[in-house]
Amino acid sequence: MRLNINSNLNETGNHNKDYKIIAVDDEMGIIDSLSVYLSRSGYQLVGVTNPLEAIERVKEEHFDLMILDYIMTPIHGDKVVEEIRKFDKELYILLLTGHKDLAPPLETIKKLDIQGYCEKSDKFDQLLLLIESGLKSVDQMRLIKSINDDLEQSKELLEKSYLETIETLRYTVEAKDFYTRGHSDRVSEYAVLIGKKIGLNDEELKKLKIGGLFHDIGKIGIPDSILLKNDKLTPDEYSEIKNHPSIGAHILSNASIFKDLIPIVKHHHERYDGKGYPNNLIGEEIPLLARITSIADTFDAMTSRRSYRDALPLEHVKEELRNCAGTQLDPKLVPVFLDILENEYDKIEEIKLKY
Repeated sequence: MRLNINSNLNETGNHNKDYKIIAVDDEMGIIDSLSVYLSRSGYQLVGVTNPLEAIERVKEEHFDLMILDYIMTPIHGDKVVEEIRKFDKELYILLLTGHKDLAPPLETIKKLDIQGYCEKSDKFDQLLLLIESGLKSVDQMRLIKSINDDLEQSKELLEKSYLETIETLRYTVEAKDFYTRGHSDRVSEYAVLIGKKIGLNDEELKKLKIGGLFHDIGKIGIPDSILLKNDKLTPDEYSEIKNHPSIGAHILSNASIFKDLIPIVKHHHERYDGKGYPNNLIGEEIPLLARITSIADTFDAMTSRRSYRDALPLEHVKEELRNCAGTQLDPKLVPVFLDILENEYDKIEEIKLKY
């Protein structure tokens, strides 16, 4: 399969040469096409046609991102990832499939921590978009790893640097979209109100506060064209949006100081009935702090103005929360938050005025 490389290429800076990409496909023609296309975009590419050789190359050299074909000989792409994950948990992997119906099962993709996949095409536009999104995540992973290394050498600066890092990264996300500015602050404070109401200790409340501030950090890896779209998302675009909890968890996984936040970031879009994402967890399989954050996130989404609608009336929001109890949201926690809305609404108003 020969891919068409005659697509419009934007001018790129030398910064793309900071990334090293490995492409693995047993068709030499595809490796050649990728090499020409990505080199025009300023990227360094190593092409390998033997998947077993690719595993050895990743052992010996550092790569930031892998573009991996699925159907290959002598082993398929999922086996390549399985071997690589034994010694490299950080490599960002994009899986290519010749046909959607030949893609590996979703459970396999999740288990092996494959960050994305797309079908092969005669154009590279979609693949380039996924590469750019992936490298945004690589940038954040580099930043966090660097910060973590510095903090290991300077324990006394841990708390200060921790909070400053959170502020920097989340503002990067919220600066993109006027309508979501202040969203993470409000979600954080609403979640803490619920946590206090059910008697969480100070350590858990601290995790809840910081996790709320950080819950949408994975949106740094979502293309702006999707994140800022005013019209209804296509199924493919919505599928891309649904990657942000896993991207956020992947970013945070590089720093031990963030490990307690990962369950909140990764699972705040799970549903109590098991129909959420990314892992379809059911009921109390969902971490408690993620269930709390989900209620706070849902409430703020409904009570905030968006580009496509105004904020919803409070009574309507309360009714929606009641309707979501037991399906989307924890049926034991929803009444707790409704009690806050009924009897302590001054605290909600205070938070809204702050942000």
